[in-house]
Amino acid sequence: MCGGFTCSKNALIALNILYVMIGFLLIGVGVYARAASIVTNLPIVGGILACGVILICISMLGLAGAVKHHQVMLFFYMIILFMLFLIQFSIASSCLAVNSEQQQQFAEQGWMTVPTDLRKQVQDSLKCCGFNATAPSTTSVVPPSNEPSCELINQQCCAHSSEPDCRCEPCGPLLEDKIDYAFKLCGGLGIFFSFTEFVGVWLTVRYRNQKDPRGLPSAFL
Repeated sequence: MCGGFTCSKNALIALNILYVMIGFLLIGVGVYARAASIVTNLPIVGGILACGVILICISMLGLAGAVKHHQVMLFFYMIILFMLFLIQFSIASSCLAVNSEQQQQFAEQGWMTVPTDLRKQVQDSLKCCGFNATAPSTTSVVPPSNEPSCELINQQCCAHSSEPDCRCEPCGPLLEDKIDYAFKLCGGLGIFFSFTEFVGVWLTVRYRNQKDPRGLPSAFL
């Protein structure tokens, strides 16, 4: 009978196995988002990564509680999973709520604080020069005095150009696009998978209140 003790037990076990895969997916997305932004430390994206790690750990507790029908394990699993749902939903919503101005500030602050070697690596990989060569800074961050030279990268960008003042485009807009994609990716996946955690809380409450037909009557709390 679906909806009985055995069905709820198998569904909770399967859901926790799914949580393990979701946790690894969130970790992968968080790592990719931080790598894609290159020079920016995104604390909100780091929160999604942390949620993935916690979800894997909680899944182990859920699996043990589901297999043993352990009342205490299931209780703490249910409480922690609900708290994780609230945290992950809040972080994912924050990722989607970040506007273009905030993304530009994230990008510029990251550019100003990273070492010169990393800025040079970004210029070489994206074929760009400086952060924003056409517009003044929109933040109060003081530009670094050790800005890497753009001479070699400008030669690559202007190899087929006859304009005397040709130069590579600035890195700022390119970084903003990557940061925007990182936020949207983490926010979308975070919100989608947070609702599966709510389902897990509901299923745990139901399973915890069901009586094991193979157990002793006195073993049920």
